[in-house]
Amino acid sequence: MEEKKFVNFKKDELRVREYIKNALGKGRISAVIIEYTPVGEKIKVSTSRPGLVIGRKGEKIDELTRVLKRRFNLDNPHIEIVEITEPMLDAQLVADEIAVMLERKGSLKFKVIAYKTLQQIVRAGALGTEITLAGKLPSDRARTWRFTQGYLMKTGEPAKIVDRAQSQAVTIAGVVGVSVAILRPDAILSDRIKIDENMRQKIRMSFAELNIPAEEQKKVEKKETKTKKKSSKKSTSKKTKEEKSEEAGEEKE
Repeated sequence: MEEKKFVNFKKDELRVREYIKNALGKGRISAVIIEYTPVGEKIKVSTSRPGLVIGRKGEKIDELTRVLKRRFNLDNPHIEIVEITEPMLDAQLVADEIAVMLERKGSLKFKVIAYKTLQQIVRAGALGTEITLAGKLPSDRARTWRFTQGYLMKTGEPAKIVDRAQSQAVTIAGVVGVSVAILRPDAILSDRIKIDENMRQKIRMSFAELNIPAEEQKKVEKKETKTKKKSSKKSTSKKTKEEKSEEAGEEKE
């Protein structure tokens, strides 16, 4: 029984999220977080357009609060608006924006929409991004198109820092699935090497340390060559003396 209650509770929570997103408009809401407090329900709505969501003198928020109380039996819902300063770095907003543009302009211009969005994400400072479109694009046969740029991790523990989101566009040809993955510029990467002035100074010092023994080795090699030349000269002089003594002995005989 407890499991069924928990499942039903989560279903109701999902219905609240979907209703808020549909009521405030597609492409405006990134995330809806519901927190339960002793005073009531605290609903955080993340959006890039707080003015359109709130409305004139908070009319839309007041109306939404009344609907949530009456339709979903919430005790005391309190809606809080969280502004997103960089909408092109939020995967859900980008996915919804692509879906809205596909519905307005049609599925034939999907490449233009995808490449334009890709450039805007990179200009916003993202380290890497990937846009996947799946559906009847542009023919009657369903296909999957993938547009990527930059550095993006897909597997393992580092892939958890990648912001991923999905959306759907209802076109004349059929439903098109939109998937967006963005690696934000403030993401902490374990294999990322930042080269600054301190790093350059350390590299110069290491090169200097490596060059010192090389120079010493050259000096040693020069000394060895000099000793070899001297020993070869001495051996040749000894040979000449022996040859002269032998010649002198032969003349006496």
